Amino acid sequence: MTDLETHIIALDVASERDLPRFRKDLQESFAIAAVDAFGPLRDGPIPSDADVLALFKAPGAVVHRILLNGRWVGGAVVSIDEESKHNSLDLFYVRADEIGRGIGRRAWAAIEALYPWTQVWTTVTPCFERRNIHFYVNVCGFHIVEYHHAGNPTRPRRNP
Repeated sequence: MTDLETHIIALDVASERDLPRFRKDLQESFAIAAVDAFGPLRDGPIPSDADVLALFKAPGAVVHRILLNGRWVGGAVVSIDEESKHNSLDLFYVRADEIGRGIGRRAWAAIEALYPWTQVWTTVTPCFERRNIHFYVNVCGFHIVEYHHAGNPTRPRRNP
């Protein structure tokens, strides 16, 4: 058992006053892979402030803070549809200075435990984000069902 496994991972619901820090921490975490793949970001943070705000305000959205022994170390935005039982993980991050400590694995387990009636979870991650792909597929058990690429006309057109 690692030292981190003796620590408590918990979720709470973010308040309106938490959202600016949530957005900043999320964007700093996401920037790591984007900068590695493309160099310095030219068009602003990823995801954009507007995209993050839209996900915060989306119908069924629940914004969670991830806490390690009461200290805020990450977050998640989930969209919950209790009728269909098909939910989505819209945003998920661990603070840039906390990555690689097993926090994400334990936080995802806490999310699944919070919504045990979920039949299907979906998420989307950029194809250049190898760390995320590994996490979602090999750690969380997601399956890749679609791959967007330059030859796919439905591919989102946002470049960093």
